Amino acid sequence: MNIRNLATPVLAPVLVAFLFMSAPAPKAFAAEEAAPPPTPEETYRLLQLFGNVFERVRADYVEKPSDKDLIEAAIQGMLSSLDPHSSYMNAEAFGEMSVQTKGEFGGLGIEVTMESGVVKVVSPIDDTPAARAGLEPGDLITHLDAEPVLGLTLSDAVKKMRGPVGSNLKITVLRAGIEPFDVTLTRAVITIRAVKSKLEGDIGYVRITSFTEQASAGLQKALTKFKKELAKDDKTLRGLVLDLRNNPGGLLDQAISVSDVFLEHGEVVSIRSEQHPENAQRFNARPGDLVSGLPVVVLINGGSASASEIVAGALQDLGRAIIMGTKSFGKGSVQTIAPLNGGDSGAMRMTTSRYYTPSGRSIQSVGISPDIDVPQSKLEVVEPTRLRRERDLRGALDKDNGQAAGDKAAVDAKDMASDDYQLTRALDLIRALTLFKDMASPANG
Repeated sequence: MNIRNLATPVLAPVLVAFLFMSAPAPKAFAAEEAAPPPTPEETYRLLQLFGNVFERVRADYVEKPSDKDLIEAAIQGMLSSLDPHSSYMNAEAFGEMSVQTKGEFGGLGIEVTMESGVVKVVSPIDDTPAARAGLEPGDLITHLDAEPVLGLTLSDAVKKMRGPVGSNLKITVLRAGIEPFDVTLTRAVITIRAVKSKLEGDIGYVRITSFTEQASAGLQKALTKFKKELAKDDKTLRGLVLDLRNNPGGLLDQAISVSDVFLEHGEVVSIRSEQHPENAQRFNARPGDLVSGLPVVVLINGGSASASEIVAGALQDLGRAIIMGTKSFGKGSVQTIAPLNGGDSGAMRMTTSRYYTPSGRSIQSVGISPDIDVPQSKLEVVEPTRLRRERDLRGALDKDNGQAAGDKAAVDAKDMASDDYQLTRALDLIRALTLFKDMASPANG
């Protein structure tokens, strides 16, 4: 059984199942001319070399090593040398991954990778200890309980992060522009709620936090709920904001299914391998746009990766949505997870192909550029200079309803400020699009 996964799982109770980081292109995809394959004799000689080293370590190492540990470490080294997303999982880690992709695991609630020898936060997961502690994408974790991370592999760092639910872990965080600081996190059982939704007036807002097995069904459930709630007030849905910010990716089939919700036809994504071009696959949308052509705005940022980029790229290339925010992460490779000995010996996760958007773009190390670039900002209401108006003139007429012209603000200044500038811009865009459509309709001349 092979499992297609667009993200690289970090398999530990403290971390979510999705991990990736921009890095040099995998060797299998290198642009330079590939070296000629070794002859069978050369391959045999190299395997004999491995066997000699293995026997020498068993015989002469200062302490008696475990054969199992040596072989697993050799396999891990072979796979991890290929690219940042290929690795070996032992049976325990493979079991944890299977649980994590279903959306529940124990941990801190952060997606991480390794960069320059330290752990880098890709993004914190909503409503988790990491998110509540204020960790941000791009933070570097340099110490775990005062022990330096430098010199550890990612797997080693993950093991040090493991611990019983309710126990504390002190991490040292390096963030650009400020002095390093310590944060103490309490390990917890993390339940990933893949889809969160609410109505903003007559505009739907759906946030997909990760592409677990719940993603597509959760999106469709949210759309059904919106329509029922609006129907109670004789209203209809006017548009949708799909929030994929800080969504690290997940399962390929979920990315395709979520894209298909908004499409009547067209290619969603294609998967190709230079090693096996005959195995190329194309995935097409099925008829049935569940929002009936209503305006859709997709929010992305630097924490949107892999499956998130498939959705954003498909809807952008097919002209079905406006992409807003900042450039995405840029992970355009697909990993295949192959259980070994039925899973009893773990599994190998290996990069097997790249994915391409409907226009043929590979976004590996490039990312998706938004149609409208909107950096996250903090709004602050500035009191304008007091200007004289008609109502300030001596003898100015009252309003036609007889009420006196007073100095009452029409809008509460507090309502003008928003905690989420990008979302505010997305909602304003949908309102503008629907307003323009109403004005241009035959009923309005």
